[in-house]
Formats: sequence, structure tokens, C-alpha cells
Amino acid sequence: MGSTVWEKLNKTELKKLHAFNEDYRVFLSNSKTERTFVTNSVAFAEAQGFKPVETAKKLKAGDRYYAVNKGKNVILFVMGKKPLTEGMNILGAHIDSPRMDLKQKPIYEKDGLVLMDTHYYGGIKKYQWVARAMALVGVVCKKDGTTVEINIGDKPGDPVVGISDLLIHLAAQQLQKPAATVVEGEKLDLLVGSIPKKDVEKDPVKAYLLDLLKEQYDIEEDDFLSAEIEVVPAGEARDYGLDRSMILGYGHDDKVCAYTSLRAIAEIDKPERTSVCILVDKEEIGSVGATGAHSDFFEHVVTKLLDKQ
Repeated sequence: MGSTVWEKLNKTELKKLHAFNEDYRVFLSNSKTERTFVTNSVAFAEAQGFKPVETAKKLKAGDRYYAVNKGKNVILFVMGKKPLTEGMNILGAHIDSPRMDLKQKPIYEKDGLVLMDTHYYGGIKKYQWVARAMALVGVVCKKDGTTVEINIGDKPGDPVVGISDLLIHLAAQQLQKPAATVVEGEKLDLLVGSIPKKDVEKDPVKAYLLDLLKEQYDIEEDDFLSAEIEVVPAGEARDYGLDRSMILGYGHDDKVCAYTSLRAIAEIDKPERTSVCILVDKEEIGSVGATGAHSDFFEHVVTKLLDKQ
């Protein structure tokens, strides 16, 4: 086996490495969606002296700015000694990860159970998403114009949801299928409840769930039409291996690159050329849309900064 970083670092360096990895583990646990990653990135950036790009006046080397695009895309700048017209050094990574999303009218009752209809986002191995605890994370834009942030399943004591699977005794035919079809996309519906509402004849279990959502989260069924709720593995990232040499967690793709890019730009002081960190959404589905790499947001922000030189 070739030489690894574990063999090259001294005790002091190893201590720093483990501290960095612990910071990443915590950040990953709290940043499962692109929205939460942007929120936590901005909090980190502001603690490191970055300010909104709208506050920029006359640019000088070492100035730090950030710009947020619709809560799902963030760009950070450390201004260089040379003008922007002489180029920039750019780090880029994406902050969306494969997952499932709730559909716009997701709740239905079947066989005495209430479920939520989903569709998968990006490339997933569908069989990996069944029979495990899932959390619901996202935002709901209500009819009255207010926004409710949702995170059900990540906090200690929270209930979790999930996708049921056949037990081994009934799975003989299922196990003959290839991995690509052993679990079909149309079967990836969340099981979210089983208690019926008393004295209700039609869809009593759904009625009970809707009452619960209204009581505990102030959400009504129609609010899902304007909601963005992602289905992600529940729980925090964990140290993996008895030697704690790895991290088991959701979203390494591509948050491991996004987090290290974020940390890297925060350590830059007064570069020769302006340093930029671009963290984008939508890579998993082709970088399309207003918050993906194909958008004009980066160009618009650079244009604003050019006006301040």
C-alpha cells in the first residue's frame, strides 16, 4: 500500500486534521439541503468578515463580500490587489445532493395507511432509500404569504418517516429483479401515519394527519402546492471506522468540496487576483434553472463589483 496522509502527518498536524474533520461533520449534519447549506455558509462567512455585496463601496484588496441567489446559491469574494479586469481565481462546487422531493399534492390514504407521494431528484440507487429513517426538510410558503421552515426527523425525539419494503419471507420474486428495478421509482412513497380520525368515514387516517400538521406545524394541505420539502436520511453524520478515520453521512456529493472551498476562501487575506468561491444548486439535474451554474447570477454580481472599482 502506498503512503497515505495518515503516515505523513505528525501529532500536531493530525490533531488539526481531526479538528477540521469534526467541523465538517457537524456542518454536514446541519446542511443537508442547498437552502440550509447556504444559510450556514452565510453565518460562517459573516463570522469571517464577509459582508453582503450590496454594501460594497470603493473596492480595495482584502475586502470580503458575498451574494445569495434565492436562498440556494451563494458566491463569496476576497478582493485582490489587481483589478477584476485582470481575472479571478475561482473555486466552484455544488451544494445539491441526490434525494427525493415531495410532490405538490403528496398526501393520500391507501389500505388504512397515509402516505406521501415523492419523485427522486438526481441519480439515486432506489433500493438504498427503503427501510431507513428519513427526515423532511424544507420550506412551506403559506397562502397568507408567510414562510414556514420545516425540519422533521433530525432533532432528538423527532418522529421519522420512511419507505417500507418487503420482509425477506415475501421477497422471493422481488429478489429475482436486477438492482435497477428491485425498487421502482413509483414505489418510493413515504409512510407517514396510521391513526384514523374518529367519526370520519372517508380517508380517516389522512384526516388525522392533516389535523396533526395543522396543530403542530400550522400547515394545511393546500400549502403543499407552494412548498419545497426534501426527503433526506435522518440523523447526524457519524465518525466511521473504529479509528474514526472516515465520516458516514448524507451529502458528501458535493458538500465535501463545497465546505473545503468555503474554508479555503475564508483563509485568504489579500490575494494578487480576486479569489472567488461559487457554490451552486441544480448540478444533479444538469445545472439548469435560476440557481444552477447556467444562470447569469455570477455575471450580474461581477458587474456590480466592476461598478465599485
